[in-house]
Amino acid sequence: MNIRDIEAFIAVVDSGSIQAAAARLHLTQPAVTRRVQGLEQDLDTALLDRLSKPLKPTAAGREAYELGRRVLGSVQDLRSGIAANGEVAGEFRLGLTPLQSDDSMAAQIDGLRRAHPQLSLLITTAWSHELLDQVESGRIDAALVYLPGEAAIPQTLSAHPVSRHRMQVVAPKGLALPKRPTLADLAELPWVLSQDGCGFRRTLRDALTRAGLPFVVAVESLGVEMRMALVARGLGLGLATEQLRERSRYRDAVEVLDVRDFKAEIRIWLVHRAEAGRLTALLARFASELKEAATSPPARAGKQEKRRSVARRA
Repeated sequence: MNIRDIEAFIAVVDSGSIQAAAARLHLTQPAVTRRVQGLEQDLDTALLDRLSKPLKPTAAGREAYELGRRVLGSVQDLRSGIAANGEVAGEFRLGLTPLQSDDSMAAQIDGLRRAHPQLSLLITTAWSHELLDQVESGRIDAALVYLPGEAAIPQTLSAHPVSRHRMQVVAPKGLALPKRPTLADLAELPWVLSQDGCGFRRTLRDALTRAGLPFVVAVESLGVEMRMALVARGLGLGLATEQLRERSRYRDAVEVLDVRDFKAEIRIWLVHRAEAGRLTALLARFASELKEAATSPPARAGKQEKRRSVARRA
């Protein structure tokens, strides 16, 4: 069985087409097709549903994909293990949530690449429960996930705790509400939230459902700044953590409500498969750096912009 055939098949599944896989591997489309067909001949089964667009794996193909990922990971472990300088090389597939898709992780990503210049970092963005599935199936190597405080990590995964945050209800200033409202006091107000799949949203919805209260969403948006701006304009209530709120340029236009019967907590974890191979030391160090960054006081957006302006002038 040829490793290059496995690489071609994995690239096709990841990209959804022969054309995109060929561009990724710097090969011609016929060359990629031949390699996938060679793997199918070796395994004596069809691995791709060629009638689907984008191309999708068959049931056997899904299993071959997961096992093939592990094979390629082992090959990369072998190559790194015998490298003269012990440098970690190959791909590192990291999953991030939409909350981390802005520049908040730029310093940590920069540090990772500087420490491991031979590493190719591939970032996937999805909701936390989807990222957990992708780590378990071997489609990505690790993920930074947001989970409700009581949520358990799958036993098949290793997890490094990064930080924990109290969820804050944010509101436009000037609402006529009790000093310490309850969820019932907020029942007539709509919400400005992320899309379905977000752990913050699910936690709030569950709390309202348990209390027998309505759950009305005025606006859905992935962007944290968009949501904070709309809350500041009075379109509804929102959810944030202290760090997210402090980083926002709209922090002074909203206020935090001390909701008596809503004290939910979010925990952030770096998760990966138990057998991390060549990435074991890298992941431990990365988790430590993330934890250190999380314990630093949140930088306010104005100060960040001022530092960037000074850097540009320099």
